[in-house]
Amino acid sequence: MNIKEIKAVYFVGAGGIGMSAIARYFIKKGLVVAGYDKTPSELTGRLEKEGMLIHYEENIDEIPHACKQKESCLVIYTPAIPETHQELRYFRENGFEIQKRAQVLGTLTQTHKGLCVAGTHGKTTTSTMCAHIMHQSHLNCNAFLGGISKNYGTNYILSDSDYVVIEADEFDRSFHWLSPWMSVITSTDPDHLDIYGTKEAYLESFRHYTELIQPGGALIIHRDLEMKENLRDGVRRYDYSLHEGDFHAENIRIENGEITFDFISPIECVPNVELGQPIPINIENGIAAMAMAQLNGCTAKELKFGLQTYGGVDRRFDFKIKTDRLVFLSDYAHHPKEIYQSAKSIRELYKDKHITAIFQPHLYTRTRDFYKEFAEALSLLDEVILTEIYPAREEPIEGVTSQLIYDHLSEGVKKEMIHKDEVLNYVKSHQFEVLIVLGAGDLDNLVPKMTRLLNSKL
Repeated sequence: MNIKEIKAVYFVGAGGIGMSAIARYFIKKGLVVAGYDKTPSELTGRLEKEGMLIHYEENIDEIPHACKQKESCLVIYTPAIPETHQELRYFRENGFEIQKRAQVLGTLTQTHKGLCVAGTHGKTTTSTMCAHIMHQSHLNCNAFLGGISKNYGTNYILSDSDYVVIEADEFDRSFHWLSPWMSVITSTDPDHLDIYGTKEAYLESFRHYTELIQPGGALIIHRDLEMKENLRDGVRRYDYSLHEGDFHAENIRIENGEITFDFISPIECVPNVELGQPIPINIENGIAAMAMAQLNGCTAKELKFGLQTYGGVDRRFDFKIKTDRLVFLSDYAHHPKEIYQSAKSIRELYKDKHITAIFQPHLYTRTRDFYKEFAEALSLLDEVILTEIYPAREEPIEGVTSQLIYDHLSEGVKKEMIHKDEVLNYVKSHQFEVLIVLGAGDLDNLVPKMTRLLNSKL
């Protein structure tokens, strides 16, 4: 189906962060946009206010009339939705055009210059940084992001630019639908082994992704990765890291809660870059974002201004309270390497403070595969509170619980296991110096109430 023929779009799984960006694209185009999601959330509430029709039970009768016309309705679904879902079955049985979110993004990379960011972790922050730098430059851009940009209050940017910044998701090999003009690869630590099976298959998936970059474009890859790329003729290759590579940082200064560094580049070095969200891990993310923006023509002045004014992403090292007496933040980190980077950064920022984490593990398979690595990363902190596993799309696995992580935490770490329903009472009855909520599940829904509770004790 040609995008120009579409009059209505229906989302089976409407409330995911990535799906909502596509929904907003079609809302802006003036189409009828509707969909199903399992539970209401702040994000689905905002989508409804913007004009999307959403319901929260599997019910074919709830599908709007305009979305039952197969000649003019595109159906988009998330792989997290089971094939047995009543509405998805209805669309399949009646011959509708059904696409994954990634297929729609892939079409956009064929009609725009796709600036894509892939990686196990770091891709949301890096793509959002790049989108902000590009959007405020003379080039401008469209963007489909995996998190809510604090600069724009949305995960989507629409413009008349030829460029589109896309977070390239490796889950279910979704990024294989893309045709990037340029791509950053931030990391390839094995994940989603319920899909890939082995580390080798995971790395092979990234290798294949590099074959999709268009001739004339470029790959910007972290220099410490285990994977080996396979580029088409005419694709330039650059590497980056914190201290080494074609793109890197020098003269890093971390003082009084601010971070400044010199951006070293084979195109043009940029001195005294100020990091708008001063978190150590964001130096490396910023290097990758600046590299891709610079390769497409952003000036030194635009790079500096873009990074200085970058406001961060919701749930990515997201400060809710920041006082001398108490620091409270939320972070989406849900892979052991992400937890490690988050814990390392917060330890660097608050060397002399007692740091407590409340962690909700995400997926039984991920917990089964990485419980020792989770425990090792969390052991960088002083105190760890574990809740039960958030299952998402999975059924329980016998013997796989948060206890696996709990039992492998270092001896010096104070630790406790509580049910998610007990979190608010726990926060109310305890004192904290630095408190961070970690995980990609639904614990973040309690963060606003936790913020109010903690503020009332200041």
